[in-house]
Amino acid sequence: MKSTTDDIERSFLIAERAMELMKAYGSSAAPRSYEVWYTYVGGEKPLMNDAIKRLSVERGNISDEDIATIYDAHLATHRHIVEAEKTSASVIAEIDEVMDMIGLALGSTAKYGQSLAALSNDLAGPIDRSKVRDVIASIVNATKDVASTNETLDARLKETRSEIETLRETLEAVRIESLTDALTGVSNRKHFEETLIRAIERAGQDRSPLALIVIDIDHFKRFNDTYGHLTGDQVLKLVGMTMREVVKSKATLARFGGEEFAIILPDTTMQPARALADTIRQSVMSRELVKRSTGESLGKVTISAGVAVLREGDTAVSLLERADQCMYMGKRMGRNRTVTDHEYAGPGDLPEVA
Repeated sequence: MKSTTDDIERSFLIAERAMELMKAYGSSAAPRSYEVWYTYVGGEKPLMNDAIKRLSVERGNISDEDIATIYDAHLATHRHIVEAEKTSASVIAEIDEVMDMIGLALGSTAKYGQSLAALSNDLAGPIDRSKVRDVIASIVNATKDVASTNETLDARLKETRSEIETLRETLEAVRIESLTDALTGVSNRKHFEETLIRAIERAGQDRSPLALIVIDIDHFKRFNDTYGHLTGDQVLKLVGMTMREVVKSKATLARFGGEEFAIILPDTTMQPARALADTIRQSVMSRELVKRSTGESLGKVTISAGVAVLREGDTAVSLLERADQCMYMGKRMGRNRTVTDHEYAGPGDLPEVA
């Protein structure tokens, strides 16, 4: 009882401290914000705590945008892991049942063999009509028992196959959901980073080209500050939807930051990658944003894009940094434009292309 009381008291202390930090760093009292700060005080996610500390040092406050990014990176996948563990446990339980049934069937078969051996011994001595009838009746009964056990096993195996197939589909759905950004429907940061590493390894092995596009929404903070976070979410959805509509090749579309998106393009050289980035940019710009609650026109959304192609010696970090630098150069040149690492070479960061 004392342990339970201590746990309850500790939870209230953590809650109080979480509320204090939310106020101190300018976070809203939304449930997601509370979960992040409660987890922070509880110390259950050291990597998340490090991310919060870095932001607090750099900016002095933790905005709701920061909270959303932190939540997606460190907490959103926990539910999927729990669901996957539950489904895996169900699969194991199903397999255990099948193994029990197989054990029963094997035992029945062994017993049947023993019965046949005993009957064979009975037939070794003097045989009369009555004895033959008894032996045949025993064989028939033993065969019926085995057939009944096998029918039960067959029915259970069919049922289990269907149940395991359903569980497999559930696991696959959970896996996909755990790699997807819930707001925009494209891949999340975790999937983006893993895919980029694999794509670079494959390109190196096959000596094939690889391109990376980094996209950032222009003046996104202004949309949030002027129209609220719901409108900000609408802008993010617009960009994600446009990317899904425009990109038809075998590519990975991802949202890896608050308003930052990326496209990994295997087997793609600079020219088609740049053309794709411009197509997305123009498609986003051509759509007028309307506030759903009032029908008010909020104007057009623009994006800046940076494009980099894989070079010898590149890592996931260096390729991403180069594409990111190109995107920021586009911002400095006036926004709403695409810059490639063939067009711009920054001192130290973007060496000249031979």
